Amino acid sequence: MLEETKEELLKRVAHELSTVGTRAGKEVAEDHILGLLEKCFKALQPEETDLLLALTMQAIAFGGRPDVTEVRPQMLECDVVRFQNNKEKWVAFVGLLDGYPYEIFTGLQDDDEGIVLPKTVTHGKILKQVNPDGSKRYDFQFENRRGYKTTVEGLSEKFNKEYWNYAKLISGVLRYRMPLDHVVKLVSSLSLNDESINTWKVGVERALKKYLSDGNEDAIEESDK
Repeated sequence: MLEETKEELLKRVAHELSTVGTRAGKEVAEDHILGLLEKCFKALQPEETDLLLALTMQAIAFGGRPDVTEVRPQMLECDVVRFQNNKEKWVAFVGLLDGYPYEIFTGLQDDDEGIVLPKTVTHGKILKQVNPDGSKRYDFQFENRRGYKTTVEGLSEKFNKEYWNYAKLISGVLRYRMPLDHVVKLVSSLSLNDESINTWKVGVERALKKYLSDGNEDAIEESDK
């Protein structure tokens, strides 16, 4: 292993360990972790360093991936991601389970056919509700600046049915925990004829890339060239 490559890998390990720590509620600066790693590896033989780095990256890859949760919780934390394509304002609601994307709702942001939220709203909750007839719906709930809760009912009814069906497909892939960089590649590879659906596809990519580490995002961009 070249020294330059080893140094880059050490930084990558430090970044991943810092990310795992943050998700577990224990924030440790990457530079601090990197310093500890460098001290440890100086005491090892080169081949021992290579082996330990490789095993560490594998442990992060497998241990950092969340377990599959097939039965959706009644409530999920949610990020609101806004973007614009072809002069159209779009919004994505990304449901999170243990900090990882678990489902996504997307659509146009307008008064007539879509949904309008205050610009300050960037986070909330997605609630799964059961209607009297047994059918299910998903509501979005957020708190305004005064702390009052506001609920937008029926996310699935707010957006175009075609977008909803594609979003259900992507949500299913997320629910079974396909690695997020692979999900983004899958969305990117969809061959869609309708221009508005392609606009949707780009929006979903942008929303999900927010949750990728820099290394994975760079890898996706390289594979697209």
